[in-house]
Amino acid sequence: MKPEIEFARLPKIKPTEIAAHMSDPRLAEHMPLLTFDWDEATAAGFVAKKEEHWARNGLGHWAFLADGQYVGWGGFQKEGDEWDFGLVLKPDRFGLGIRIARKALEFAVADERIPFVTFLLPPSRRNIGALKRLGARHIGEVNYDGARFLKFRLETDLT
Repeated sequence: MKPEIEFARLPKIKPTEIAAHMSDPRLAEHMPLLTFDWDEATAAGFVAKKEEHWARNGLGHWAFLADGQYVGWGGFQKEGDEWDFGLVLKPDRFGLGIRIARKALEFAVADERIPFVTFLLPPSRRNIGALKRLGARHIGEVNYDGARFLKFRLETDLT
């Protein structure tokens, strides 16, 4: 049976749980900006910064829950005039990525402010089949905070 997927605001998750998630060395393999250690204070600061996006833009990052258990975080962050979507799951829950992404993208499709969504993936991510199944297309490479990423775009304006 497939777990029920829910979205919650990040402050509902204990900072220690987020810190433990982000300290898993398997995440750093595909997160070039993950270059520091996470602890409770780091996680609390991270949550506060993500909540600022909700206050400023009315949309931001969520905690993802499967059958009520925290499995990761992600969501939308406005970067200039674009809405970027990110998804960071616990390694043992990577298989939920496409379901969570589809559910999150329903928000983008329903929001007239978001004609398209961008995705940034490090070049180490060779398996991009999920993005293609969602309908995203590769549009180039970008440098973000000193790291190189592959950039994809998904049109959400279905009219």
